[in-house]
Order: sequence, then structure tokens, then C-alpha cells
Amino acid sequence: MVVSVSRRTDVPRFYMDWFLQRVQAGYAQVCNPLNPRQVRQVPLTPETVDAVVFWTKDPVGLLAHGEDVPFPWYVQFTLNDYGPEVEPRLPDVEERVARFRALSARFGPQRVVWRYDPILFSQIYTPAQHLRRFRRLAVSLRGYTDQVVVSFLDMYPKIKKRMAPLGAEELPEEELRRFARQLAGIAGENGMRITACAEPLDLRAEGIGPGSCIDKQRLENLLGQPLSLPRDKNQRPACGCAASVDIGAYNTCLHGCRYCYANGSEALVARTVARYDSFSPLLCGNTEIK
Repeated sequence: MVVSVSRRTDVPRFYMDWFLQRVQAGYAQVCNPLNPRQVRQVPLTPETVDAVVFWTKDPVGLLAHGEDVPFPWYVQFTLNDYGPEVEPRLPDVEERVARFRALSARFGPQRVVWRYDPILFSQIYTPAQHLRRFRRLAVSLRGYTDQVVVSFLDMYPKIKKRMAPLGAEELPEEELRRFARQLAGIAGENGMRITACAEPLDLRAEGIGPGSCIDKQRLENLLGQPLSLPRDKNQRPACGCAASVDIGAYNTCLHGCRYCYANGSEALVARTVARYDSFSPLLCGNTEIK
């Protein structure tokens, strides 16, 4: 079993103490997002967990406690260069680059995957602006990762109100393909394989293949042995991820990024996070399976 920690929130930044408590206890609990009364118990033992995939924008918890994780792991590290009107509560981009490099230097570049996503186009964040920022980051991360994952903004219903002041735009397909070719060129110049996350548009001709964030091949390379992992049928149709169990919770991330699909209103996030207890089996809740 692969455990995802977590697509729904930033555990390495905000809840690493909870995760380590759950590892020590040997299990965690997770609510079904569509039916909060349905709670599943997930074993977290060496006998049941093959590996863990972390997701973060600020890996302070992994820098402090990566050695304490008793399972093989790698991390999907989202590192964009937006302003505070898009990503309001993140450290300065140079500080995040330094943390990326420190994490890679300690644990190896094969365990830190760079995510430049979602790519939001607007009057400020034009294709030319993205290419400048992407190149600057790629040069800074050269040798510290072997892969970059990209995706384009999906306008989920819950984020439309938040996105309106930013003036998000869609590019015509031909312009998008030209932009994708340029991204691929920059990635290749800096020693990185570039893949797309759950993109319905086939960009292989532009040099960007479909990706797998829960990557069976990467996991097998880390473990040094084959894994029997089916494709995750619970994700979007274009997603190539292997099956995993996510133990996070929605409405718990405090970064406040305007494009985030995992959070509802600020008030809902505040109410949910107020229930946080690092000793609870359930992230930001106290339901206990009897």
C-alpha cells in the first residue's frame, strides 16, 4: 500500500507532528470526503505500507523529521513564483528554493519532485512572464531534482469567486502548445524530465509526456523491487497515478492559495483547523472507530 500525505493539505508544513504520532500509533483514520460519517482506519505499519508520497509547498517538517519516517518516501514539492495575491502565506520564493535544495541535498534528488503548478495565465502572469520565472527556478534547481511536473489551472466551481479578481485567462490551443514546447526546452536544458499532471490535452508532441504523481516507477526505484499497484481509478480520467490511500483532510491547509481546490471558505478552514489535535487519530477531528 502507498500512503498519500496528502493531496488534501500540506502535512509536512502544518501537521508533521500528527503524522509521526500516527506512525507511532500504527494507524490513522480518514473521513470519506463525500460522507464525513464514514470513517476508515488506515494501518501505518512496516508490514502494510510500501512507501509514502508527501505533498508540500514548504517542507519544514521533512527537513526536521525526514529521517524519522520509517517508510521509503519521496515528496511532490510545489514551487511557483506567484505574488501574494495568488499565494498569500508562503515564504519568499528564494527561501523556498533554499529549502528545496536543502531537502534534496540531504535525501537525494530522486526523492524531491518539483511541481510548477497550476499555471495561471492573466494580464500579469503572461506566457512570457511564466517562461522567465520557470527558467529562473529551473536554473536554481538544476541538479537538485530529476523531474518537473506542470499543469494548467482548472477552474473548479469552488475557486471561481477567488479567481475573479486575478483575471485568469485561457490560452488558445496553438499558443498553449507553443508555450509547452518552450517549457520542455527549459526543463531539458536543466537536466529535468518534464511531465504533465492530469492534463486532457496531449502534449507529447511538445515534449511533455503524461505524468504520474504517485509514480510506480519512481517507487520501485526507491524500493529496489517491483510493486503490484493498479492505476488509481478514483482520480480524474487523465491522471496516471498508481493507487494510494490519502490520509489528509480537506479545509485544513493554511497557505490560503487562491487556486486551491482543497479549501472552501476561510471561515470553514478556520473552524476545521480549530479542531486540530496532534494526538487524534483523525486529522482535525476526534472521531474514533470503536
